[in-house]
Amino acid sequence: MTDLLNKILPRATFAKGEVALVGAGPGDPELLTVKALRFIAEAEVVIYDRLVSDEIMALLPADCERFYVGKKQAQHCVPQNNINAVLVQYAQQHKRVLRLKGGDPFIFGRGSEEAEHLLNNGISCHVLSGITAASAATTYAGIPLTHRGVSQCCTFITGHLQNDGQLVLPWQSLNNDNQTVVFYMGISAVKMISQKLIEHGRAGTTPAAIIRQGTRPDQQEFRGTLATLEQMVIEHDIKPPALIIVGDVINQLDPKHIAGGGYFQAEAIKQMPELSVG
Repeated sequence: MTDLLNKILPRATFAKGEVALVGAGPGDPELLTVKALRFIAEAEVVIYDRLVSDEIMALLPADCERFYVGKKQAQHCVPQNNINAVLVQYAQQHKRVLRLKGGDPFIFGRGSEEAEHLLNNGISCHVLSGITAASAATTYAGIPLTHRGVSQCCTFITGHLQNDGQLVLPWQSLNNDNQTVVFYMGISAVKMISQKLIEHGRAGTTPAAIIRQGTRPDQQEFRGTLATLEQMVIEHDIKPPALIIVGDVINQLDPKHIAGGGYFQAEAIKQMPELSVG
């Protein structure tokens, strides 16, 4: 494998005094890009989030300085302004600074805000895409985001509540039966999400699923309908990090072939009792 990787010639150099905003994906280290792995190996200091898995953190150099800035939903360990300042501070110390984020830095990751701040302070940066949770977690659960004749489009939405407890979204644009909708950070707003989608035209019988800890060894999947979403969260005490998926694609592939981890077995798999409501 090392010989194979050596055949991929680097297209960018991670220089001292630069910051790399690196997407670590949703947790499975095998989903890291080759470029991300190289930048991780060269890091001198890492500023990392809560959603970066322990397996990926273990890939960092032993002498790499670590700075935790983890965030839980509605709870910020370190405010974003302070994170921006820390990135600048370490870069100005002429270090290779790795900003390691779960998922993709430019998909609900505030990566563009950090890039703007760095550039405004005269610091060059790299942005390395990561596999976003909506893609990887659904694949591991056997849920295609699109399928010909079933879903022709897919929309990623942030379900993060505003400070006033509201969730202001273009609900009318989410009522297409041929559309898959994926909500990030939506567990605390699950009641509102269900009510608003039904209010704006999605049938309560529309298949819905929740995936928790996507792509990790303890990934959990819960399936039901749009009308039973809130009941699923309550009954199974589902906590973040979790994705909410709405759309007919959820039932497209036969569960008897879904082994997990993106593996689909030709022989029927003995099914465990389903985690579902409704």
